[in-house]
This record gives sequence, structure tokens and C-alpha cells, in this order.
Amino acid sequence: MIDVRPFKTLGGANHGWLKARHHFSFANYHDPARMNWGRLRVWNDDEIAAGTGFDPHPHRDMEIITYVREGAITHRDSMGNEGRTEAGDVQIMSAGTGVVHSEYNLEPETTKIFQIWIIPDRRGVTPNWGAKQFPKAERDAGFEVLASGRPQDAGNGALPLNVDGAVLAATLKAGQTLRQPLAEGRAAYLVPAKGAVTVNGVALAARDGAGIVDEPVIEITAGEDAELVLVEVAKE
Repeated sequence: MIDVRPFKTLGGANHGWLKARHHFSFANYHDPARMNWGRLRVWNDDEIAAGTGFDPHPHRDMEIITYVREGAITHRDSMGNEGRTEAGDVQIMSAGTGVVHSEYNLEPETTKIFQIWIIPDRRGVTPNWGAKQFPKAERDAGFEVLASGRPQDAGNGALPLNVDGAVLAATLKAGQTLRQPLAEGRAAYLVPAKGAVTVNGVALAARDGAGIVDEPVIEITAGEDAELVLVEVAKE
């Protein structure tokens, strides 16, 4: 089963400095049919104006992954971490017992990100933050694991998560096809950051979302050059 969520149907808000679209209920957008997808709770498509950003604010007991599509984001937190994450790269924050952080676009142009929240397997863990470069050239026609807490990904260089789930990315040239298995009891959510694709024959445009369950294999074909982000988690 594939549940397509066209970009134009997403919730959202325009705050001037921030243009946000929400794949799931978030802030002032509430849709009982779009609360989560398995343990995936939030997928926000944010455009942050130059010289602006999110002032210090708290989180707890959530796995927060930031995928930078264009520009860069600068992070600071109450643990003493500070870092700048550029387009194509990823930062993670396991909020655990609690952390205060800020995220600013200190660049001269708009920064565009996907911010993804996943419900952790364990509450009250020690908070953690990390960031890593993931060159897009290494994702050619196959998914690269960017962040994971799945047992099978231990030691593969992905950023760590406190959940049996993973965030993956791939790049496809027009006409290329890739196949990704999806085990029983697992759920996937796919968003093309760029480009149009078909997923098991179902069309997706750039920034549309597709919730996928009960599909043993996910077959993705690019109708044009595409950049894909996929989250895979427990279905329940």
C-alpha cells in the first residue's frame, strides 16, 4: 500500500522568515489522518531566510534528524555542541532527558531543509548530537544509510539513532531504477527532494510524500534526475 501525499495538500505556515510545510500534524496544523507513519512523527519541509532561524528552544525524548537540501544550517546547544551542516549532509540530535538548541541560517541565501522526528525506543537517555558529510556522488543508484539505530547498520559509519529505524538517501539519473526491500512489520516514508519518480508504478513529484507499508520491495524509477530521502521504521 502506498499513500501519496502531494506537496500541495500538506499543512504549513508562512512566517515571513520561515516557509514551512508539514507532512504530518505539527504546530497549528492538525489532521487526525496525518499524525504519524509508524514511529515517524514529523517531516517538515522548511525554507529559512538568510540571517534568520530558530531561537533557543527545548526538546526531550525525540530523535531529530536534519537533512540540508540547499544552503547550510548552524546548530548550537546546551551540551556545548556547535556545528555547520551543508547541503546534502546530515545532523542528528537525540533529545533524551532534555536539551536546548538553536538553528540559524547564517548564509547569504535561503536554506532549505527536511527536519524529521522519530519517536525513540527508549525514553530518558543521555542527549547526543552529531553531524556528518555524506557526498552525494556516493549514493549513485543506491540508498546510503545516513543515520540509523537498526542492528544491521551497526558499525557502518551512519550517525547513531536511539530507535530501530534509519534515514537513507539516494540519487538517481533520469531512467535509472533502484529496488529497496521492506521487511514485514516495517513502514517507509519517501520524499523526492528533487525530481519526479514512480514508486511501484505510482507517480511522485518533487517534495510529495509517499507512505509505504506491506510492499516487500520498493521499486523507484526516476523520470528525471532525482534526489531521494527515505525513512524506514517499525510499522507500529
